[in-house]
Amino acid sequence: MRHSVFPILLAALAATAFGARADDLPAPSVDDNAPVVRGSVEPDSIGIGDRFVYSIEVDKDLVQGVFFPSFGGEGAAPYTLIEDMPVDTLKRDGRRMTLRKRYLLGAFEEGIHRVVPQVMYADKNIVDTLYGADTVDLLVTTFQIDSTSHSIFDIKPQKTLPFRMGEITGYIKWVIAALLVIATLVYALRRVLAHYGRSLRDMFRPAPPQPPHVAAFAALEKLRAERLWQQGKHKQYYSALTDILRTYLVGQFGIGAMEMTSDEIIDAVRGVDLPQKSSMDLTQILREADLVKFAKAAPDAEENEAAYRAAWDFVEQTKPEEPEPEEDAAAVPVSAAETPAADVQEPTAETKDSGTMPQDEEKNAKQSEL
Repeated sequence: MRHSVFPILLAALAATAFGARADDLPAPSVDDNAPVVRGSVEPDSIGIGDRFVYSIEVDKDLVQGVFFPSFGGEGAAPYTLIEDMPVDTLKRDGRRMTLRKRYLLGAFEEGIHRVVPQVMYADKNIVDTLYGADTVDLLVTTFQIDSTSHSIFDIKPQKTLPFRMGEITGYIKWVIAALLVIATLVYALRRVLAHYGRSLRDMFRPAPPQPPHVAAFAALEKLRAERLWQQGKHKQYYSALTDILRTYLVGQFGIGAMEMTSDEIIDAVRGVDLPQKSSMDLTQILREADLVKFAKAAPDAEENEAAYRAAWDFVEQTKPEEPEPEEDAAAVPVSAAETPAADVQEPTAETKDSGTMPQDEEKNAKQSEL
């Protein structure tokens, strides 16, 4: 209950610290052992709305307790608390010590303000308010408006200035320079790509999808590199192995294996023309994977390797056949049957009767002339 009363008393101290006259306050305590309170403001003259520092210093015994006022509550309307600074220990001499509390305040009411430094004092069963011996004056001034010699005018309308080319000339230069740099980079890039038989459009075209068997082989190699079953992760290993086969069945044969159970996949594969060994390997892999995933079976190293080889063989045996390279037509000798008819001279009736070809007649004629 005592602690709940202290904030109210401290706020009351703040409310009476300003504006009270020294004559209206109780006389300071005459106990030589009581703390001594002093106050000051800096600066002592400010304009309305300006800030000032209010300081309270207390000389007290080590075992005596003092509580400084709190500002910002009700009763402190002319002032606004800007910053509540921590308590500083200025000096200490044996059991005697000097404390200082500072406040950064703002004043919003003109006139002379009487600042009466005060703190709450607690010693044994005594709780009392201690006041400073001197009252500090704070002068808050304001400016005077002479409405007789100065007329009040309305706000001037917005003025639109004419457009000047010089306002954007600098920006145009930078834009042209940037465009030249971009054009140079694009030209250099096109030359480099043309050297490798490519164009700029190829950079923005999506890569063609890999064939299902190529993607399956790559996934199997990645699975081997992860070494899951070597780490005791049998369930993850067989789940990844069956997912690779399911994805391959979807891409290669159009079977919706991703949403099927193992039995449904086996039934669907029966309608596909596959080698008998491939069907048996797939069935064995799916059955063994179900035992591992649902019955918590732990196959040994040989069984894990056998399942991996069976999956690889299944993809290898069921992948599409690669087309054979076409033979070069220029390397194949032309047969006599393929020789064009225009290049072959048919024998005439006279040559058939004489049994000689036209070339032989020319030869005989030359010999007779000789």
